[in-house]
Amino acid sequence: MEWDRRRRKSDDSGDGTRRGYHHGNLREALIGAALDLIASKGLSGVTFAEAARAAGVSAAAPYRHFPDRESLLAEVARRGFEHFAERLEAAWQDGRPEPVAAFNAVGRAYLAFARAEPAYYTAMFEAGLSLDDHADLRAAGDRAFAVLRGAAERLVGDLPREGRPPALMMALHVWSMSHGIAALFARADGGRRRLPMSAEDLLEAEVLIYLRGLGIAA
Repeated sequence: MEWDRRRRKSDDSGDGTRRGYHHGNLREALIGAALDLIASKGLSGVTFAEAARAAGVSAAAPYRHFPDRESLLAEVARRGFEHFAERLEAAWQDGRPEPVAAFNAVGRAYLAFARAEPAYYTAMFEAGLSLDDHADLRAAGDRAFAVLRGAAERLVGDLPREGRPPALMMALHVWSMSHGIAALFARADGGRRRLPMSAEDLLEAEVLIYLRGLGIAA
């Protein structure tokens, strides 16, 4: 109790306003606040003032850790891509038990992440962040995409060299399919379109048709 009274006294400037004070884990609190604001208000609702208010610090306090709002969103997106990559890697399992089945598991993991982590997903793909300005964000995104590219390389590896599709192109195609279905049919909000099937079934059927066209899946 005595410590609380001393803290309140030190936070009070004498004119009824609170001074900025050291937060035990301010950086993490701001990131958590940004995620909550994205979930409740969308990207436009993320401001330094709102994040500071949610974290219980002064409006100037966020500048101790982030130079601007974009840097805060970039860190949120970077962490999202790190979690995303971990989910995709766990689903791929280096092509086990069988490459096509593992590839479909990656697709399901893609949709599951979009559904379970809408705030991260929004920051990752809808914030309009410049990858040229945030090298660590680019690296995290590249790690996630590398799972798709590595899986594509594994799948085309058994095809005859002549006429073999470029693995990069194939990975981009499948990424586009997955992202499109996630954006339209696997959203965790009111923007989700209705389907007579699950988003996972739709993606698996689309990928199967695509792979058959390449001569990969029987």
